Amino acid sequence: MARTTVLGIDSSTQSTKALLVDAATGEVLGARRAPHPAGTEVDPRAWLTALDDAAGPFLGEAAAVAVGGQQHGMVALDEHDAVVRAALLWNDTRSAPQARQLVEEMGGPAACAEELGSVLVASMTSTKLRWMAEHEPEHAARTHRVLLPHDYLSRHLNAEKTSFFTDRGDASGTGYYSTRTGSWDHGLLTRALGHDAELPDLAPAPGAAMGATTGGAVLAAGTGDNMAAALGLGLAPGDVSLSIGTSGVAAMVSETRTADPTGLVTGFADATGRYLPMATTLNAARILEFAARVLGVDHAGLSALALAARPGANGVTLLPYLDGERTPDRPEARGTLHGMSSATTREDIARACVEGLLCSLADGLDALERTTATPARRVLLIGGGAQSEAVRRLAPAVLGRPVLVPTPGEYVALGAARQAAWALTGDDEPPAWALPGVQEHTADPTPQVLEAYRELQVRTAGWR
Repeated sequence: MARTTVLGIDSSTQSTKALLVDAATGEVLGARRAPHPAGTEVDPRAWLTALDDAAGPFLGEAAAVAVGGQQHGMVALDEHDAVVRAALLWNDTRSAPQARQLVEEMGGPAACAEELGSVLVASMTSTKLRWMAEHEPEHAARTHRVLLPHDYLSRHLNAEKTSFFTDRGDASGTGYYSTRTGSWDHGLLTRALGHDAELPDLAPAPGAAMGATTGGAVLAAGTGDNMAAALGLGLAPGDVSLSIGTSGVAAMVSETRTADPTGLVTGFADATGRYLPMATTLNAARILEFAARVLGVDHAGLSALALAARPGANGVTLLPYLDGERTPDRPEARGTLHGMSSATTREDIARACVEGLLCSLADGLDALERTTATPARRVLLIGGGAQSEAVRRLAPAVLGRPVLVPTPGEYVALGAARQAAWALTGDDEPPAWALPGVQEHTADPTPQVLEAYRELQVRTAGWR
């Protein structure tokens, strides 16, 4: 009997990945990738080229398709649905002043979080719209429709080009979707952009079919990359994923809505009808890349150096805010390497860099547990940085708990494929796919590492 296949697409900051997947089992049958232009603002039409290159050869084989895309990116279209300007991406921090303005206009952090589920920061779409309105008023005036990256790509795949849609997961990171009401707030959009604009239709239910490709494949709603990753990992309520990619993301599936007035936790919706509170850093795998470059080694060499040093790196601590930071919200900050002496070694510096990365994730995990009042049931470590031997071995020591590391994979694209399979079935829940190759890592806890890190956080807050 012929198997049914589905196509999951991950349009990330760096590339488009496409997976052809068995709809019944989740087995990956084929994979392709195409690069994206570098930078924090990108012409979104470049993503369409990458999508066609990566996913095009699979489209004819798939019964259903879904897109998981980088969150928050601002795609502005004019009245003819042509691109107004290059999309400002999540990691473009130029709109930090506008984020502060919008939070104040909403009545402060607590009021902002109560309405949106999150306190606005520079990564979120509404702040970028306000920046455009202030600095490029001619572009703001031409903007007739605002989309997120995955919305733009879904429209490209849809045979009906005048149809625009999204899901509540990705929508909840815009700054003009209310997690309190579960709907768009055009008043907040108008406040940011200076006038109202068209927004995509919200999927009526998780797993809904929203359109079809020209070849007749079902087109699911798609979602944000973090929501798709949670779906690909099969996270259940109380499970936490720690993702080490371009950004560092601690995400917990929750049955209840969160609204953290401190801003440490963003209270997003997920792709299943639940919620996905997250703590996100701007600096993650780039910390390892920085350390390897400065020390003149490859990633295996960096791990060897780090594992040769003592816990705590002989007093050396890295605060890894290399390019500003989102959690905590310090967009103008820079990294601090503290505690060096004439006896400091390359091994100490390598260890401090790995420990600094893990401490930033520990902060995110603690914030999730505190905000949701839910102890983490399981902690899964994923992303490119999880392939580092030093990261895998030191993570349970810094976090003070066992860590599960699944087989490396494209979990955003896999989650999109699972959503596509869900749209085929029309069931209440997505299909159950096994997560193969999970390894558990344990280590003796090193609480002194996290204590030194948090002391440095307090000191640097006073310096800047």
